[in-house]
Amino acid sequence: MDQYKEKILNVLPAIRMIMSDQTTKVAIFVPLSQLQVTDPAELSARIGRSVSVFKNRSSDEIIQEVIKMRKDIGEYLFIEEMGLIGIGVNKSKIEQKLIVIRKSRGDRELPESVPVPQIKKTIYNKIVMITGGAQGFGEGIARNLFKLGANIIIGDINEEGGMALVKDLNAHKTPNRALFVKMDVTDPASVDAAVTEVIFEYGGMDLMISNAGILRAGSLEEMDPDEFMMVTRVNYTGFFHCTRSASRVMKVQNRYGTDHYSDIIQINSKSGLQGSKKNFAYAGGKFGGIGLVQSFALELIPDRIKVNAICPGNYFEGPLWSDPDNGLFVQYLKAGKVPGAKTIADVKKHYESMVPAGRGCKPADVVKAILYVIDQEYETGQAIPVTGGQVMLR
Repeated sequence: MDQYKEKILNVLPAIRMIMSDQTTKVAIFVPLSQLQVTDPAELSARIGRSVSVFKNRSSDEIIQEVIKMRKDIGEYLFIEEMGLIGIGVNKSKIEQKLIVIRKSRGDRELPESVPVPQIKKTIYNKIVMITGGAQGFGEGIARNLFKLGANIIIGDINEEGGMALVKDLNAHKTPNRALFVKMDVTDPASVDAAVTEVIFEYGGMDLMISNAGILRAGSLEEMDPDEFMMVTRVNYTGFFHCTRSASRVMKVQNRYGTDHYSDIIQINSKSGLQGSKKNFAYAGGKFGGIGLVQSFALELIPDRIKVNAICPGNYFEGPLWSDPDNGLFVQYLKAGKVPGAKTIADVKKHYESMVPAGRGCKPADVVKAILYVIDQEYETGQAIPVTGGQVMLR
């Protein structure tokens, strides 16, 4: 299989787009090693659909042959020596068909297939990867986008939390699906492997939300250099790794989907728009992230890949702020960021009073900004505040 991996990564996103004439579809690749049968005739009999057969040629030759035969191709393509590709309007439909010819997938349960709703929304059936999606803003974004019909991939080092979230999402009777992939955004090989798994399971990627982030507060005298570098590796370098890997796939699929746009969104922060006292490691990385957003936007827009940043204000209810051991309220109290504060409640009250809208930011607020970014085709390289008026663009 490894000898064909690069070919599949080039072929599958292209085929997905070629076959997405009326609506953007999902594609699944099943290698020979995971098939119970490999004879095309028997595959057709078991699935109950005809299987189009292609010889194992170069990537370009396979793609050109698919383009040539597009109108005669059904939902399943078999590439000799490589495996089977299933294409459908939603992932649940393909999986239910493939279950009869696919070898055991362990304890991964498949909910029943569900009819596709007639009303299409901005995010419906999009393939969305969210890094750091197992908790906090990432979890909130995942839940909101899943409700709107997106296929959600949770990429996180928190395997327990990520698997629990995906199990909860997939328990709903919906045509879209959620998947967990373990990944460390500071490791480029880990990011590449996670994106590869997404391609095999969904056929492409429409939206990469680079949300993974950490925060370590402290003054110049208090900040440990190793902690400073860790914040930078996660918040700044991690965004580079995610953009580098996701954009490769997006370029391929957009080449064959002439009206298709892809999106890369960094969940930045209001601390990327203005400095933050005794919080320079976080703010510096976020400022740098906006520089990356603008630079990546200029480079990738010819490939119809938009790159933008969403800059939320304070998500007070999330673990970043409210974790009793290492949340920001605890860190800021210890760091003395709020003069006169004696308790965590004092710190929280201080930050709530700084928001003109009178409350902290919520995942639903961020999702509205995400939907705007996806829906429009004429903006890229932007940093959109979602701060309740606390930070305004100049």
